Amino acid sequence: MKFAIIDDWSDALWTLPCFAKLDGLDVAVFNDHVDDPAARADQLAAFDAVVLIRERSRITRRFLEGLPNLKLISQFGKYPHIDIDACSDHGVLVCSGKRSHAPSHAAAEHSWALIMSAMKNIPGQMQNLQNGKWQQGVGKGLFGRRLGLYGYGRIAKRVAEYAEAFGMQVEWWGSADGRARAQADGRRIAKDRADFFAENDIVSLHVRLTPETRGIITAADLAQMKQDALLVNTSRSALLGPDVLLQALDAGRPGAAAIDVFDEEPIFWRDDKLACHRRVIATPHIGFVTEEELEMQFSEVFDQVVAWYKGAPINMVNPAVWQPVSDDA
Repeated sequence: MKFAIIDDWSDALWTLPCFAKLDGLDVAVFNDHVDDPAARADQLAAFDAVVLIRERSRITRRFLEGLPNLKLISQFGKYPHIDIDACSDHGVLVCSGKRSHAPSHAAAEHSWALIMSAMKNIPGQMQNLQNGKWQQGVGKGLFGRRLGLYGYGRIAKRVAEYAEAFGMQVEWWGSADGRARAQADGRRIAKDRADFFAENDIVSLHVRLTPETRGIITAADLAQMKQDALLVNTSRSALLGPDVLLQALDAGRPGAAAIDVFDEEPIFWRDDKLACHRRVIATPHIGFVTEEELEMQFSEVFDQVVAWYKGAPINMVNPAVWQPVSDDA
């Protein structure tokens, strides 16, 4: 059997300790980015199983039609990028592990790193120093400032711990259910949505992308923000409508943004107006790309591959597809 790992753009997975779990299997790793689904299908036509790296690849019905040998897709986390019904119709088993109750420390840490970098304008100061300029501009401290967290999940709670350690005031907003849970935990809730965006010095988004949350942050929300406020987004770009953030920055509210996510990925810096905006600090969706996070995720993903290979699949999304081979066969 042939196994493929695709979209390993940073050529990192083979360096992880958990990669040894695949010893003895015929594994190919693809580091390239392929935009054309037909070209990718041609590349993978001979493979029996494919490992995905999050939602870097979209698995559609048409894509599956070009993969006659495919029997397994193994990945980690949510799967809005996979047409599960189409996989079932084509006899492709999808296995996807889930995170435990522990937060994603990597994502929370990256959110905090962006906040620190933006408030101190570290990228700008580094560029100034490299250009022979000393102490150009003035940064902002965090102590006593207000951080607004949109979404009441594990990552946001971890970011709140960092903020409180720095002496910040933390305020919450989000869905009615999220606000109720936050209030039950004794958290400070904004008096209303408008006040949340208007009064906080930093607003950081921590919401899963679903059909209900797509475009949930509007131009009207951003127009409420202070002229020197910072918007942070390490969740998903589509929480805002197309060009909403770019237009808001050009209009002067918020004053800056720090982002790790884009509408289309990967992007190339000089081709993206948001990434090269003078009031944006942008990173290439690396919030989850740490040794520890990748080891945790792909240890599970590779366990799924090995379990399927041995005839006892785990974490099945569409178990009706699985047909164990009889000993008499």
